[in-house]
Amino acid sequence: MPRMQLYLPEALYEAVKSHRLPASELLQNAVRAEVRRRELLAAGTKYTAELAAEVGRPTAQQRARAGSLAGRIAARSHRKAS
Repeated sequence: MPRMQLYLPEALYEAVKSHRLPASELLQNAVRAEVRRRELLAAGTKYTAELAAEVGRPTAQQRARAGSLAGRIAARSHRKAS
C-alpha cells in the first residue's frame, strides 16, 4: 500500500494521540467519503444540466414554488424529528 505524509494542526494531532484513534483508518474513511460526495455532486450537476437541456430552465415562478414546497417539506420533517 502506498504511503502518504500528512500534516495536522497541533490540537488535532494531540486529540488523535490522546484518544488513541486509528489515524490511518480515519483518514482513509474520510477520504472515501469525500471522494464519494464529490462524485455524487458531479453526477447531480450533470443530471440537472441534462434535464435543463431536455425540458428547459425553470421560470422564476417555478423556482419560487419549488423553494416554497421544499421549505414546507423541510419544516415538516424537522417537526417529526423533534
